[in-house]
This record gives sequence, structure tokens and C-alpha cells, in this order.
Amino acid sequence: MEMHQVVDMDHIASLIAVQKTLPGALLPILHAIQESAGYIPSESVPMIAQELNLSRAEVHGVISFYHYFRQHPAGRHVVQICRAEACQARGSAALEAHAKTVLGCDFHGTAKDGEFSLEAVYCLGQCACGPAIMINDELHARVSHGKLDRLLQAKRGTS
Repeated sequence: MEMHQVVDMDHIASLIAVQKTLPGALLPILHAIQESAGYIPSESVPMIAQELNLSRAEVHGVISFYHYFRQHPAGRHVVQICRAEACQARGSAALEAHAKTVLGCDFHGTAKDGEFSLEAVYCLGQCACGPAIMINDELHARVSHGKLDRLLQAKRGTS
């Protein structure tokens, strides 16, 4: 499923205008755009570059360096799997492999049906009861393959 999203470039321009005078304005601008649009639209890069007197390559370099920033719309549900050491010690690597197989995408990718995006995160604060995941804003601990399958199934088709 290809996802098309109308981007309000006037709104993005206003976000840039509000933040551009801050010291180190690039990161606050990128955060504001992603919070508003859900990702950093490619057509916003030239606007950001012009307003901050940076090259497009510099702006793109920052976007691509930080895995937090998305360059494409996320799926309807975002699944984050903790990759910190405590969760790794409790089996998160096997859970990652299972999630990638079930969703049919890698980290920073989105399932073909557009339902789920898969992201890595480096600590959800559940170190004693890992592996931990977050689906949207819901935290889950002690996640097995079966529990992940049930959580994903419960989210399918819901907003």
C-alpha cells in the first residue's frame, strides 16, 4: 500500500519561521515538523535550508543521521522494540527478528499494508522486565513472540 499524505507547506513554513531565530534552530525545526506532519517531507528541506542559510545536503545529512527523523509517513501504528543491553540480555534480538518477519520490514520501515512501522529504541525504562516494546504510546513488558503477535493482531484495523 502506497501512502500519500497531503503536506501543508504553509504550516511547515510557519513552523520554520517560529523556530529559525533560536540558536541551533535546525533540530527544533525538524522536531516541530515531524511532530506536526509525522515525518520530514522532502519538499520541506529546501525551505529549511534557505531559511537557515544551510545547504540542502547539510539539512538532509542531519535528517538521515538521526534515526528518530522519518523521511516517509509512518504506518498507522509505530512499534518500537528496545535494543538496550538489559532487553538484549532478556531476548530482544530474537523478538526483533520475529517482528521483522511478521511485519515484513526492517527497522525504520513500514509494513506493505501501511499498518505498522518498526523502530528501534534504546531504553523504555523496563530493564527488569524486558524485552520491552512500545506500540504507539502503550508500553508492554516481558514480550514474547506470542505476546507480540497478539498485540499486533489487536491493533490491526484500529485507529
